[in-house]
Formats: sequence, C-alpha cells, structure tokens
Amino acid sequence: MAGLQELRFPEEKPLLRGQDAAELENSDTFLLATDTDWKEHDIETPYGLLHVVIRGSPKGNRPAILTYHDVGLNHKLCFNTFFNFEDMQEITKHFVVCHVDAPGQQVGASQFPQGYQFPSMEQLAAMLPSVVQHFGFKYVIGIGVGAGAYVLAKFALIFPDLVEGLVLINIDPNGKGWIDWAATKLSGLTSTLPDTVLSHLFSQEELVSSTELVQSYRQQIGNVVNQANLQLFWNMYNSRRDLDINRPGTVPNAKTLRCPVMLVVGDNAPAEDGVVECNSKLDPTTTTFLKMADSGGLPQVTQPGKLTEAFKYFLQGMGYMPSASMTRLARSRTASLTSASSVDGSRPQACTHSESSEGLGQVNHTMEVSC
Repeated sequence: MAGLQELRFPEEKPLLRGQDAAELENSDTFLLATDTDWKEHDIETPYGLLHVVIRGSPKGNRPAILTYHDVGLNHKLCFNTFFNFEDMQEITKHFVVCHVDAPGQQVGASQFPQGYQFPSMEQLAAMLPSVVQHFGFKYVIGIGVGAGAYVLAKFALIFPDLVEGLVLINIDPNGKGWIDWAATKLSGLTSTLPDTVLSHLFSQEELVSSTELVQSYRQQIGNVVNQANLQLFWNMYNSRRDLDINRPGTVPNAKTLRCPVMLVVGDNAPAEDGVVECNSKLDPTTTTFLKMADSGGLPQVTQPGKLTEAFKYFLQGMGYMPSASMTRLARSRTASLTSASSVDGSRPQACTHSESSEGLGQVNHTMEVSC
C-alpha cells in the first residue's frame, strides 16, 4: 500500500442540505422527493414483483444508474439525501436514475401473507435482469448500500455483461458464522427490530450519543417500513453466504468483479472490516477504496457532497462527463485522469491521481482515499 495517495475532500456545504432535526422528524418532509418526474413501476420478475421508481429515459449506449438500498430502509430513506443534493444534479441530468426497492420494503407496502418465502440474496440479484430488460437498459452503473451492495455485487457476478461499474457502500462480503448468528438471534430477543437494524446501520459512537440522525431513523424505520416485511428481509440478509470472490492470481480460477468498483465506508462504521476485506478480494487495477472521515455509518446521508465528488471522479474514470465541473476537488487541487482502455479491449478502467509534485507522472488504479 506504499504507493497509495491521499485525496482530501473539503466539505463546504451543510449536511442534509440545511435540514434540522425537526424537519427530519416529520415523515412527509423526510420522504418528499424534490423532483416530480419520478415514475413508479411494479415489475414482474421470476421471484415476484419489484417496486421501482425511475426518472428519465435511456440515452443511447449510456448506462442507467441503478440503486439498491440497505436492509431497514427503502430507496427514499437510503438515497433521497444523496440524490437531492445540489451538486448531484450535475450528474443525474446525464443519466437515467432507477431506484429499486427490495420486495415489500417500499412506502405503503402491503404485508406479505402468512408463509411467504422471502427471496434469497441470490434470488434478489436474479430479479434485476427483469428491471434492465423492462426499461431497455443496455447496462447499469450500480450504487448499493449494505444489503443492497451485496445484492448488486452478486448481480454483477452472475450477469457481468449488464454491469459497467459499481459503487458499493458498506458491503460485507462474508456470510454470518454460528457465533454471529446466535448474537443476532439474542439481539432480536432483547431489542426491538428498529433498534436491531440501527446497530447494523450506524457506528457505536453514533448510537451511544443518540444523534438526531439516529433518532430520526429510529422513528422512520419503525413507522415507514412494514415491520413484518422488514423482519423477513433482515432474516434473509443474515442468512447470506460468503460472496464468492477472490483477487485474481491468489487462487486458481479466481472469480471476482470484472467492472470498475468504488468501495465506500465511513470511519468506525459497523461494516468497516467487511469493506476492507472486500477490497482485498477485488482486482487492484479496477478498484478504488474510499474511507470517509466524519461520516459514520451512512456516508451517503451525512456526507453527500464528498460522495458526490468521488462519484464524479469515478464516472470520469469510465469516460463519462469529461467536462463536468469539479468545484470542491478543484479547490483542493486534485485532478482526474481517465485511463485508456485495457489491453484486452474491455471497458475503460477508473484511475485517479493527486496533483502534487510527488504524484505527477504516477498513476495508481487502486487507492485508499481519506476524506
């Protein structure tokens, strides 16, 4: 890791775009989308209906941005702050945006009937080609958080030709062992479901200090998401298997993600160890590891500006948005460098470097980035 370079992202805008705790406690305000162009769809898949919201229409060969939320949330609770952030509009105007809700997790979802078998994590991934086909996408750039990151990674492993890039926030590539399973069961007996889920979403420091954000999410998880449906999703996520990936060259016939990947985790987040391990299993020439300071367990909510700038770089590394303004990064004197296509003619790979006297002339495809 000696060649890793540090990028600093100064944050100059208020988190949550000026929302205070009183606003967050109001469900209507918290869930309100600022754009009225979103269209809702219920799409048939081999494993049941998927609720999807979409804005825009496919633009030539340009991929769609497809998101998948974490357990305990839905696309609004997970991504509204990020996608409504002012600077993110510069990106979304160039792409179709498609938010996927896991079965039964959307706002107003009906409770599943008695005996309903919630899809496995592999089946959740196998539902996504139906979404891609329904809208006529050629391929997607996925943004997933926690359980959603696992689903999108599995999707990319099974259907690599449909995925051009992945942003995986708080991914844990490991299945739960017996000790973890027993701890989860015990927690379920001694804590409410929202509190159990909160320990998955937020750092211990955030939970102990009971920040306003934690309090508002406790309320939203308990009131907005159907609790019976959430319990099924929670149980299935905790029954997941190890993500079958290994860094090329470490084992015979190693299987890993073929597309560019940006891994993101907040400092002291519950998923930090899992993300670090996932980074060790991916191709270092196509992977960027972004560790965000002062962001806790939900960096897309607490630091949307920093994540937006990093995402712009990621897209530019794949050859998109070459003329996009890079205001905050420009102020910290960083620059992006788009790599040439790989030798075998596959899709472009992402790479960035720091604009400093030491960094000139050096290109590192894999970096640990402290924000």
